[in-house]
Amino acid sequence: MDLSSLNPVAIAIALIVAATPLLFAALGELIVEKAGVLNLGVEGMMIVGAIAGFAGANVTGSTTFGVLCALLAGAALAGVFAFMTQVLMSNQVATGLALTLFGLGLASMLGQPYSGIPAPEFPRLWLPVLSDLPILGRLFFSHDWLVYVSLLLAGGTAWALARTRAGLVLRAVGENHDAAHAIGYRVVAIRTAAILFGGACAGVGGAYLSLVASPLWVEGMTAGRGWIALAIVVFASWKPWRAVLGAYIFGGVTIAQLNLQALGVAIESQYLSMTPYLVTIVVLVIISSDKRRARMNAPACLGRPFFAAG
Repeated sequence: MDLSSLNPVAIAIALIVAATPLLFAALGELIVEKAGVLNLGVEGMMIVGAIAGFAGANVTGSTTFGVLCALLAGAALAGVFAFMTQVLMSNQVATGLALTLFGLGLASMLGQPYSGIPAPEFPRLWLPVLSDLPILGRLFFSHDWLVYVSLLLAGGTAWALARTRAGLVLRAVGENHDAAHAIGYRVVAIRTAAILFGGACAGVGGAYLSLVASPLWVEGMTAGRGWIALAIVVFASWKPWRAVLGAYIFGGVTIAQLNLQALGVAIESQYLSMTPYLVTIVVLVIISSDKRRARMNAPACLGRPFFAAG
């Protein structure tokens, strides 16, 4: 096994690319769960965002328009979930699973005309002098703009949850929706807004896959990343900056198994491809073993339906 063929800078850049869609989806789901809603449809919203972003970018030639299409498509699918769970009071777990199946099927149907077509080139940030630095320039100042948006979103989410009235209200709804309703907050409207935000983030994460990570449309290209994003939220204990760490750790596992395959490690490639999902399961088992810690960090009303009195 020749390790000299590995390029640390290229590996770091690939890690960032692998982590960014996970970070978008995880941050969106974190806000949804902070509002007390459990949406297991992240995978479905990501894949619909992937095809919407790819189609929008190919039709118009604008990757920015493609990202906007993905954002709206993810929010639209999340709107269906919000209507089903917050208005019709359907079971959140069953509805989320149905949303994933529906999204996968819808994306497969809509994506048929786009198979084998490359995506338009996604623009990258270029800063005079800084982007030309030998190593630091490539690591920090030469990524696509969505990488920086994802990190700004993490910082903005952390600040909003901790420092703003809106964040406090959102957390209050997730902790005790009956008390929040009793003092006059519109629980259903707040939860619906959180769900739409989560869907928009998942859609952007999907667009990142089809426009940047693998700039083409492939059926099922999310490949379970929505489920990994759900695991990252739990791993992060519902804290945005920990979600950043979790996304980069899980992204690193993905890149590690790809590099091990490229090095010709004497392990079947199928086993190496399983690595990110095995790590996800192990992490969830370890976290779930400490029930007291899980109860302390999880929103108290997570997954519980809200019935307005009167």
